[in-house]
Amino acid sequence: MKLRTIDNLEVRGKIVLLRCDLNVPVSEEGEVTDISRMERLLPTVSQLSSKGAKVALLSHFGRPKGKFDEKFSLGNLSDILADVLKADEITVIPDCIGKVTRKVLEDLPEGGIALLENVRFYLGEEKNDPVFSKSLSKIADLYINDAFSVSHRKHASINGITKFLPSYAGRAFQFEIEMLNKILEKSVPPVSAIIGGSKVSTKLNILSNLVEKMQTIAIGGGMANTFLAAKNISIGSSFYEESMIDDAKAIIKKADKVGCSILLPIDAVIADKVEVGVESTVVDIDKIPKNKMILDIGLKTVDLFSGAIVESKTLLWNGPLGVFEISPFDQGTTNCALTAAMLSRAGGLISVAGGGDTIAALNNAGAAGGFSYVSVAGGAFLEWIEGKTLPGVKALVDK
Repeated sequence: MKLRTIDNLEVRGKIVLLRCDLNVPVSEEGEVTDISRMERLLPTVSQLSSKGAKVALLSHFGRPKGKFDEKFSLGNLSDILADVLKADEITVIPDCIGKVTRKVLEDLPEGGIALLENVRFYLGEEKNDPVFSKSLSKIADLYINDAFSVSHRKHASINGITKFLPSYAGRAFQFEIEMLNKILEKSVPPVSAIIGGSKVSTKLNILSNLVEKMQTIAIGGGMANTFLAAKNISIGSSFYEESMIDDAKAIIKKADKVGCSILLPIDAVIADKVEVGVESTVVDIDKIPKNKMILDIGLKTVDLFSGAIVESKTLLWNGPLGVFEISPFDQGTTNCALTAAMLSRAGGLISVAGGGDTIAALNNAGAAGGFSYVSVAGGAFLEWIEGKTLPGVKALVDK
């Protein structure tokens, strides 16, 4: 797969439509609570601006359902975005299509930056409407996608527009693909995965794909309970998916066939309910009382999983290993994550994490900064490791 990138791209004086992901979390007071997606735009914006492009930032924000909603106006983000991008000024344009928008962009100085209005104010965006796609294309000379996080969606600003403009991958997009390929396609063995979270049903296809690519997969969190039940181990009152037991057995059988080792918890932290301050204890996995539930992996399992990490050269991490939001049920995730972070910092491990609650869990552990790469892509990350072809990626690959 060869992505079209912005290497050697001539942009001086040209209007470059840069699809980014500014769908950042905000508090009830409207304050941005996480700027990481904005920060990842900096390499691409800096390169384009320094080479004299007129940069038009295009994004969605929230779910406005195809109509204007002041709460979801991207103009609300312009000040903090200017700070993050180290821009003296960002021109805010109250639309993302039309002749007036094109004229404002033409009048930008070389190196200037403009912020277009929320693309989801138009119904044509999520419908991937070709008429709307063409309207978007008319405001620019080139298109660059730096929003891998939404590239699993077949929307006008991700997929449709590439039929009308020369299209390229931005730096953050390119780096994400490179890091994911280091895990799945160009990995240094031994390769392992830590897979957590609550439900097998949401990660069945991921596990089916990964057993063919990993030497070891350690499974924790609520989804491990379903695998334990599939092995006829009593899990007390723990959450599990009874309807997924046959699927869990199939994954175990497939792993055995292809030579992938599946690691499951051998001990657990248990309590009678999920609550702050609840009394908990640690027992071996075959001694879970009927009235207790598994809320985290125990120290023996931490040693087992950490041992697999230590023996690896490449690691994929997705999901927490316990109810990390409530102490002390975060300790399994924390201890294993810190092991991965320490090895990564030392240069002995390539570690990539992402999807679902992964970032929150690693931040809670104080380990996110130590990983080789932490993806903010969410659903796109999960679909990629599932083995799916993403529309936004396919549109930027030379045929």
